[in-house]
Amino acid sequence: MECLGTPNFAAMVVSTSAPWRSRRGRMRPENVCFSHREYCHLPSVRLRASAGSESCVAVNEGFADEEDYIKGGGSELFFVQMQQNKEMDEQSKLADKLPQISVKDGELDLVVIGCGPAGLALAAESANLGLSVGLVGPDLPFTNNYGVWEDEFKDLGLGRCIEHVWRDTIVYLDDGDPILIGRAYGRVNRHLLHEELLRRCAESGVSYLSSKVERIVEASSGHSLVVCERDIVIPCRLATVASGAASGKLLQYEVGGPRVSVQTAYGVEVEVENNPYDPSLMVFMDYRDHIKQKVQSLEGQYPTFLYAMPMSPTKVFFEETCLASKDAMPFDILKKKLMSRLETMGIRIIRTYEEPTARVTKFIDNLVHLKCIEPLILKFPKLPLC
Repeated sequence: MECLGTPNFAAMVVSTSAPWRSRRGRMRPENVCFSHREYCHLPSVRLRASAGSESCVAVNEGFADEEDYIKGGGSELFFVQMQQNKEMDEQSKLADKLPQISVKDGELDLVVIGCGPAGLALAAESANLGLSVGLVGPDLPFTNNYGVWEDEFKDLGLGRCIEHVWRDTIVYLDDGDPILIGRAYGRVNRHLLHEELLRRCAESGVSYLSSKVERIVEASSGHSLVVCERDIVIPCRLATVASGAASGKLLQYEVGGPRVSVQTAYGVEVEVENNPYDPSLMVFMDYRDHIKQKVQSLEGQYPTFLYAMPMSPTKVFFEETCLASKDAMPFDILKKKLMSRLETMGIRIIRTYEEPTARVTKFIDNLVHLKCIEPLILKFPKLPLC
């Protein structure tokens, strides 16, 4: 489950105040063409990797290096892509509702990279302020399950997109007394959210290009050039990255710093018997150890917690989550942990409503969990000072 809210709707800004450098040493063309009348085209850059290495696979899949490959899903990439490509017929195509980006009338004030909830929300709000805004990213539906603090979502004017509300949230850290957060929590209807944010983008004049972004370079003017597939280049005053785990190759990190931690989760919505959770409470974290047989692999030793949304006494969305690990925990281990946990608790699944969900997220996108765990060493991107 992805937790949306004020912290997560804030996208990361790519600074253009200094020459663009990559911690990976990727090269960019020295002479960059710049035109306000048509798309620019740059020579393609071919990256090298050792034959048979994992980093070679990463490059072939569009990742900058092995680390970006891991952040994007690593060995579990197939399942992540399967989740992203689920069909959601209730959701409109962005290309059907938004005009295509055109630079014939000059550069854009802002290019938002990423078409998830954060990207669409940021694009719409920026355009409402009078900026010329372009949205860039694959035209994919919202497929994840989203959870939000009810008060934050109402403040964003998105209260009608919440389909279920729990009066409070609860956390189990051990076998002692649980902790009540004292805050209502909601489950978002992803179809309503997609259509509402798309409507806001359309009404505020956001334009769109269905494409992946290869890189961001600095033009001689000090502004940015967003280099997309097919060597299409979009000039803009500022580029903002809101593409979650896929943003790694577009952000500049401290050279030699610690690796980015990765959060992985496996979830399923089911009808069950013997559900022990109060349906009026949303289970934000259950860290109690319910695993009967310890998983022998190194990845399996990482602590995980249960995230549970009881829609009724018998219908529940369960998700086993590894909050932070060096590499993506395999989904089959998360699944085994989840099923073992449910079996130990005496919960029997009698019907599956939705195919399992698989998610990989860079840990920096989930700061909401920090107050519930021991301090961790995190790796933050360099951001411009305001």
